[in-house]
Amino acid sequence: MTAHRRAGAAAAAMAAPLLLTTWAAVPAQAHGAPTDPVSRVFACSPDGGDRARTAACGAAIAANGAPFTDWDNLRVADVGGRDREVIPDGKLCSGGLPAYKGLDVARADYPATRLTPGAAFTLAYSSTIPHTGTFKLYLTKPGYDPTRPLTWSELPAKPFATATDPALVNGAYRIRAKLPSDRTGRQLLYTIWQNTSTTDTYYSCSDVVFPDAGKTNAGKTGAGTTGTGKTGSGTGGADSVARTNSPAPATSSAAPKPDTTTASAEAGAKAGAGAPAPPSDAPLPAADSTPDNSSRVSLVAGAAAAALIVTTGVAVTLGRRRSRRPR
Repeated sequence: MTAHRRAGAAAAAMAAPLLLTTWAAVPAQAHGAPTDPVSRVFACSPDGGDRARTAACGAAIAANGAPFTDWDNLRVADVGGRDREVIPDGKLCSGGLPAYKGLDVARADYPATRLTPGAAFTLAYSSTIPHTGTFKLYLTKPGYDPTRPLTWSELPAKPFATATDPALVNGAYRIRAKLPSDRTGRQLLYTIWQNTSTTDTYYSCSDVVFPDAGKTNAGKTGAGTTGTGKTGSGTGGADSVARTNSPAPATSSAAPKPDTTTASAEAGAKAGAGAPAPPSDAPLPAADSTPDNSSRVSLVAGAAAAALIVTTGVAVTLGRRRSRRPR
């Protein structure tokens, strides 16, 4: 074997571990889910902290047969706005996906966020890859029974808020809206995110609690509720940590504002400006500034280029040394 071939082989051997290491370091594709009001899939995931250890999440994980590790990847392709035709009744929280079937377990003690009827609030939808598309927010009708599987008939025909192409700021979309004023007790916030940059549609269920009719805000509204349920916080933070034994009074830090029921992209971007980073008890994957597989391709291309440079350098150096040897 000539010196040049030996140099090339050595450089290739050195570059192979670099390529493998770079490939392994590429994060798995992920996208998003609501973290405030906290969604079931996030609350019951390994990132959900104490919430994942509640009885309701334990039952959901057991029925699922696996933990909800990929909490930000609950998506269905090629729905194209035909949500009520494609997603079966009783399977709305899982999007009809077997990998998330445990989320459809009907219980009245899931970790929940306290809200105030008729108040302004902000939905924080944490995301790791930006996409364009429209968010639609639904709230179950009065009389909703959380112990029965959710069906489309329990959701209004039209969402109470929408937002198209909001900005992804500090790892989350933030959608401002005004809540309906006629809800009491435990309800469910259903979020649909229909992408336009991909063919995917994302579905999520967030359990929420409103003050019961005829009771003061200090009254006990049920097990599994979360902290103060601050509105407009834009995070799934400490206010969403499950406190199943001692629910806090239902309060709202955001005074009602003259918002329309349709949240604009501009309002979502303004709500996200200066928002605090997600808390330590709910770690989120690092935001990926490129959609889908482009980050993987660029990293692998970079590694290949590095390997080529190493190969060329070694070959040139050995060639020069050989040419200088006495004949």
